[in-house]
Amino acid sequence: AGGFAAGIPRRHSQAYLFLLCCSVFPEIHPLTLEELNVVEQVRVKVNDAESTVAVEFTPTIPHCSMATLIGLSIKVKLIRSLPERFKVDVHITPGTHASEHAVNKQLADKERVAAALENSHLLEVVNQCLSARS
Repeated sequence: AGGFAAGIPRRHSQAYLFLLCCSVFPEIHPLTLEELNVVEQVRVKVNDAESTVAVEFTPTIPHCSMATLIGLSIKVKLIRSLPERFKVDVHITPGTHASEHAVNKQLADKERVAAALENSHLLEVVNQCLSARS
């Protein structure tokens, strides 16, 4: 129940995917997305049978300039961590950001995401968001 066996989250469970999302650090910020209340376990949905993952994230303020970077970092973290069979959907929690539709459209567009990751500077920034902090 809940995806835990002896305190360890089951691979591909809601708890496991939440832990992956929690390990993302917004650029220039010492706190994790969990500590900033940007990601919550209840907003992580997984359907292993249908190979789908959906994550809603809530930017800290309605005009957060880092919303696209945060969403892209979460998406990249999940894509890198899950088998290729999974379709990953990352989007802003409805009603929590002034540009939610534009950001969600970018994050849902495979070609835009691929192009963003071909940009060496942007890829470096995403990798910094995904690197462990001590």
